[in-house]
Amino acid sequence: MATATPSPDASPNPNARKFDLDVALPAMVNFASAADAEAAGEPFAAAVLAADGVASLFGTGSFVTVTRTAGAAWEPIEDAVQAAAAAHL
Repeated sequence: MATATPSPDASPNPNARKFDLDVALPAMVNFASAADAEAAGEPFAAAVLAADGVASLFGTGSFVTVTRTAGAAWEPIEDAVQAAAAAHL
């Protein structure tokens, strides 16, 4: 079961947040919709993108960056990223 931890490094974009993973992603992910991630066979990315307020997901190596829609709360997005990591990585 993998974990995802919000990075202490602040992003210059207030709508983007980096999450450090304790495992490496099997491949780079770069999606803006859950449907595209599902079609590509990426269940982790699809689960993150299905969360309310998530606009896009990019990841490589042992981190992902989530971009939220303007005004979306971070707490449910953080919960979704952590749940997706535990379930799919």
